[in-house]
Amino acid sequence: MARGAIVSFRLGLSDGVSIVARLWQEMLTDIGFEMVTVAAEGPVDRLVPGLGIGQFDGPDPDEFAAAVADVDLVVVENLCTIPLNLPAARTVARTLAGRPAILHHHDPPWQRERFASVTELPAHDPRWRHVVINRLTAEQFAQRGLEATVIYNGFNTHRPEGDRAAMRKSLGVADDTLLVAHPVRAIPRKNIPVAIAIAEELEGVYWLMGQAEEGYDATLEQLLANARCPVIHRPVARTPEIYAAADLVVFPSTWEGFGNPPVEAAIWRRPCVVGNYPVAEELAEFGFRWFSPNRLNEVHAFLDCPDTDLLDQNQAIAQRHFSLERVRADLVALLDDAGWLP
Repeated sequence: MARGAIVSFRLGLSDGVSIVARLWQEMLTDIGFEMVTVAAEGPVDRLVPGLGIGQFDGPDPDEFAAAVADVDLVVVENLCTIPLNLPAARTVARTLAGRPAILHHHDPPWQRERFASVTELPAHDPRWRHVVINRLTAEQFAQRGLEATVIYNGFNTHRPEGDRAAMRKSLGVADDTLLVAHPVRAIPRKNIPVAIAIAEELEGVYWLMGQAEEGYDATLEQLLANARCPVIHRPVARTPEIYAAADLVVFPSTWEGFGNPPVEAAIWRRPCVVGNYPVAEELAEFGFRWFSPNRLNEVHAFLDCPDTDLLDQNQAIAQRHFSLERVRADLVALLDDAGWLP
């Protein structure tokens, strides 16, 4: 049996890249690969110190080479894309040179102001295939002389409804209380001040899922303390229960490479307020009907009299264009074209 490996800084955790990598692992297994995971952090099959975020000594080249020595296809999740550990990216790129590899790019450096000066990433080799998660990034790759295939993130569109009553009980929120869910990590580009302002305007409870990262701890503490609405700050795995419990999902980000919550909200039939970041505009071209943070009167009207046609349309678009079945078909086509099917 052909063996595949997924390599990243960390895997098996709750961050967005880990979630997408887990889905790819499942699909590649279904396609016929025996999969292993390789990272510096998380419940992985092959732990390689030095691959992690901020581990700037990098991995031992021989140790990493040994971890992928028996692998026929390597999928690199973002490690050779965003400069969170350049020594690791260099070691991975050197080791995989001339070998079948898919580089799955989520955050190229030019899309982050603090990394804009880094020009050596994404790494490239003629033997590799590049996959990006939106058309905007594919166009930016082309401007840099690199061909990339767009494979949008996929979702299990057949998951059952969550238990609204149980989740609300665990949160201490009454059934008739407006619950505004913000299922994100707490970092600046998630635009938490606007999310709080929406909950305040709607006189709801603001529910933030993720912990502070990137030095945002003190800012977040002050924002939550000063909020003029009840606040729940509780990490919860992204499950159907989140969307079952919520009355409204907010996602006013200033930048995202994709943005899973608006699509998840569509799957579980919840209205969503979405920020005007570029990829949101790209996704909206599929026909999603989301609300703008600047037009909360429309949200008020929807909450007073829900439009089931809007929910039906959003759910149908998510099922048609963002299913796991669609991602699997895209992956099979990519592997077939490269001659890498098992």
